Amino acid sequence: MIDSRTLRIALLGAGNVGSQVARLLIENRTELAARAGADLELVGIAVRDVDAKRDVELPRELLTTDADSLIVGADIVIELMGGIEPARSYILKAVESGADVVTGNKALLAAHGSELLEATEQVGAEISYEASVAAAIPILRPLRDSLAGDNIRRVLAIVNGSTNFILDRMDQNGDSMADASQLARELGYLEADPTLDVEGWDAAQKATILARLAFHTSIDTERVYREGITGVTAEQIEAAKSAGYVIKLLAVAERLTAEDGTEGVSARVYPALVPREHPLASVHGGNNAVFVDAEAAGPLMFYGAGAGGLQTASAILGDVVSAARRHVAGGPGLVGSSHAALPLLSIDDVITKYQINLLVEDRPGVLAELAGIFESLGVSVQTVEQFVAEEEGLATLIVGTHSAREKALRATVEALREAKATARIVSVLRVEGAQ
Repeated sequence: MIDSRTLRIALLGAGNVGSQVARLLIENRTELAARAGADLELVGIAVRDVDAKRDVELPRELLTTDADSLIVGADIVIELMGGIEPARSYILKAVESGADVVTGNKALLAAHGSELLEATEQVGAEISYEASVAAAIPILRPLRDSLAGDNIRRVLAIVNGSTNFILDRMDQNGDSMADASQLARELGYLEADPTLDVEGWDAAQKATILARLAFHTSIDTERVYREGITGVTAEQIEAAKSAGYVIKLLAVAERLTAEDGTEGVSARVYPALVPREHPLASVHGGNNAVFVDAEAAGPLMFYGAGAGGLQTASAILGDVVSAARRHVAGGPGLVGSSHAALPLLSIDDVITKYQINLLVEDRPGVLAELAGIFESLGVSVQTVEQFVAEEEGLATLIVGTHSAREKALRATVEALREAKATARIVSVLRVEGAQ
C-alpha cells in the first residue's frame, strides 16, 4: 500500500554516480513508490555548474547551485559530492533539519563517521552508506543488521578494484606492474594520480568503516596500518604462483588479544599471499569481495562489482528505499553501535604467517645457521624451498613460517638481514586466509 504522502528527495552532486541516481529516481518513480510505500519526488540536484556536460541528460529545472536551499525541507538528502567539505557541512545541515541522509562518501565517513552518526542519533534521523565500501555489494547492512546477533571474528576484504585489476593482470597474464598499471589507467580504473589506490589509502578508509560496523568500535583511519602494492614485483607474483598462492591487496579487520592480554581490534591494509583454494583468490579483474568469519554463521563471502556509476547507484537507491520505508512506518532512525569501544591494537600484535624470500651463501651449514635465528626468536618454520640462484655462489631460499606475532616475525627478518650467510632479503609477504 502506498502512503498518500510524497517524500522530497534532494540530490547533492551529479557526477557519474549522481547522474545515474537521478535518472533512476525519475524513470522508476512509480516502481520505487510501490517498494517504498510513498511517492519519492526528486525535488532538485545541487551542482557546481548547471551548464556542465553530463553523461546522462537531466531536467534542467532540477539543477541548482544553491545546495543550502535545496536541503531545507527535504525528507531524504543524497550526498554524492565526495570529499570532506562542503559535504560534511551539508550532511550536518540536513540532519539538523530532520532529514535522513544517504551517502557513498567513504573518505568523509572514515574521517568523521562517529561525528555524523552521533548527530543523527541526537535528532532521531538516520545516515545510510551502503555504497561507501564496495559499490553494489550489500555488505554494510548485513554486518549491521543480519549479523547483529553473532560475533564476527574477522573480515578479509578486496575493496579496491583498481589494485585488484593490476595484481590480477600480473598473475593471469604475466604483465609487469608498469604495464598492468598503464592498462588500468587506459580502462579508467586508475586516475592520473593513482596514489589513493596503489598506496592503499582507499582500502584503509574502507577498512575503517568495516571495522567500525563489525566490532562496534570507532576507528581512526590515520592509525590503520597501511602498505600499498607498488613494491610487488613480477618475480613475487611468479614465486607466489609456484607456491600455490595469489597476491591480493587485503583490507583486514579482526578482533585480537594483544600480547599483554588486552582485547582489541586490528585494522590493516597490505598485499598478502592468499591460498589459491581460498574464495578470495578467485576474485578477478576489478571486482571486489568481502569474506566474513563469524562465530555462529561461519565463513560468508559477498562478491560483485566494486565500482561503476550504475552499480553504485543500485546501493544508493537501496538505502533511499529503506529510508523512505522508515519515514512511512515512523520511529527513530537506526544508528550503528560503537558501544564496544575496543582499542585499536598495534600491527605488532597481529598474528600472521610470513613467506620470506632471501639469497644466501651456497655452502654447507647455512640452513642450520638460519634455523638458529628462527629458533632464538620463537618463530617456527613451516616450509623451506631451496633453488640455485642466478648469481654464482648464492642460493635462493623461500621460507614459510607458522603463525606468530608480527613483532617476532619482523625481528626475525631483521636478524636474517644481518646474518653473515645472507646476501639480501628479496621479499617478505604475509600470508592470510591459510589454515
